[in-house]
Amino acid sequence: MNLDDFFQPYRATTSNIVDCLQFWAGETPDAAAYYFLEDGENAEIRWTFAQLDRKARAVAATLQARGLQGQRVLLLYPPGLDFVAGFYGCLYAGAIAIPAYPPRRNRNMLRIQAISDDAQATAALSVHDVCDRAGKQLDEAPHLKELTWLATDEISENMADQWRAPKIDGEMLAVLQYTSGSTGTPKGVMLAHRNLLHNVSLITYGFEPDRQSVGVSWLPTYHDMGLVGGVLYSVFFGRHCVHMSPLAFLQKPIRWLRAIARHRATISGGPNFAYDLCTQKITDEELQGLDLSSWNVAYNGAEPIRAKTLDAFVERFAHAGFRREALYPCYGMAETTLIVTGGKKREPPVVRSFGGQALDQHCIVPVDEGDEDSRPLIGCGRVLPDVDVRIVDPVQYRQMPEDRVGEIWVDSPSVGLGYWNKEGATEETFRAKLSDRTSGTYLRTGDLGFVHEGELFVTGRLKDLIIVRGVNRYPQDIELTVEQASAHLQPGAVGAFAVDMRGRERLIIVSEVERVRRKDWSDVIAAIRRVVTAEHELPPDGVVLVRFGSIPKTSSGKIQRYACRSNFLDGSLSVVAQWFVWDEELAAAPGAGQPTPSG
Repeated sequence: MNLDDFFQPYRATTSNIVDCLQFWAGETPDAAAYYFLEDGENAEIRWTFAQLDRKARAVAATLQARGLQGQRVLLLYPPGLDFVAGFYGCLYAGAIAIPAYPPRRNRNMLRIQAISDDAQATAALSVHDVCDRAGKQLDEAPHLKELTWLATDEISENMADQWRAPKIDGEMLAVLQYTSGSTGTPKGVMLAHRNLLHNVSLITYGFEPDRQSVGVSWLPTYHDMGLVGGVLYSVFFGRHCVHMSPLAFLQKPIRWLRAIARHRATISGGPNFAYDLCTQKITDEELQGLDLSSWNVAYNGAEPIRAKTLDAFVERFAHAGFRREALYPCYGMAETTLIVTGGKKREPPVVRSFGGQALDQHCIVPVDEGDEDSRPLIGCGRVLPDVDVRIVDPVQYRQMPEDRVGEIWVDSPSVGLGYWNKEGATEETFRAKLSDRTSGTYLRTGDLGFVHEGELFVTGRLKDLIIVRGVNRYPQDIELTVEQASAHLQPGAVGAFAVDMRGRERLIIVSEVERVRRKDWSDVIAAIRRVVTAEHELPPDGVVLVRFGSIPKTSSGKIQRYACRSNFLDGSLSVVAQWFVWDEELAAAPGAGQPTPSG
């Protein structure tokens, strides 16, 4: 089905997100657009569509008065609705929004500066508390001092009367969505207004909402899932979303489910780890009185989806009214704005078993569930309208036969314009061509997978991108951080990678140490854990220190991550000292003292 035909009866706009918000501010001015749970539970802030429209106009007028139309503007907000006003204020002004994490106390500002420098930002928006605090931290990031800093929570709403609507078309750049929050190689995906509109259209098509639909989101708004699924979708469809801080959820997972129950939410979700966290941490006492019967789209994406996770979640929360048919596996990425494929509403997730040894050879052999070589995979849904997905040989650029695994390539109006100021990377990633075709370009996702009976299955990653607990990080950036953690580590001899261990993706760091005799390396391990967590917001699950000169490298001296990972898994590393964090399940399992890979 063509999306234009699907939305013809009630579509609010065909032009841009600004039109969407203005449409609902006129049609349903007093209806709630967003709630924010300040304490993660009961204390609510409520903004209507009319209130949001006026706040966005005020921010936009302020930006216009400072000549920032068409400029790149950093959004450095803590969790809360002020981000929403700042984001739409940028779009209302014709500026380009750059969502990013806010500066924090005792935290290195260089990561934010790397994004700012790459984007050539001219201004930064936040709340007054962050602006005041940042002013004292800018000595370590001098380029950020040159930005225009604006506390949008101090802007008078009377400024809204001075707003002048800019000319906005679908091709105009709206957002730079950065895919790496690191100091090394930040890459900003250029998303035009038409990309945003097409993707929220796909989400609406896949989720099949009605006029009583309500969303709940704890996802960070500076990530693609939180931004598109939690912020843009509400204004496109005209129904409210209830937000809370990611920390509120992580500290107490029951808050997420209670918000769903209290607001009778129909749509909510997150990465696979969020469902694991609920299953493991929510107690029987907390389950008392919980009613999840309204929840009919529990989307799951951004990291590998585990069949065991879904089974455990359904078993744990079925008594609270949760239905297996609500589970909605999906697939997407920042480069495609967000969603590419999605499941069918009111149908359980597709689980298929394939021969494990064949999959390791990139061959597809369906087997019975009880087969000793069976490897169950969760389908990530069917290809959505207006989207073209091809499975391609990543070397020959030829479409693979149906019984083979290949790289997932995507063509869609949701695919971004490329990477900001990186023509080489844009050409390689966003403009790939099939060798047997003379026209048409595709986005190379870097993911490996296949399509079986109309369902997309993702089997792994072509490149070394680390995805753990819904966080994407490039290994070379983590490795650089580790090298700088201690003078007792060898430069250029650090490997960071993800491994699947007993049903969970885990971040493992392997590093050579200096050529000295030493009994206690605990201070070095502690330093690695501390700096990686601080710089990348991703605590390591394991740190392995190995003998000088023992990490596998290429002839040119570059670390061989795949070989390093293999040596870790088969236990052949020359270990000097090591540390692992085990959850309760792993600690209670036989052989918990050693890292044992699954499957």
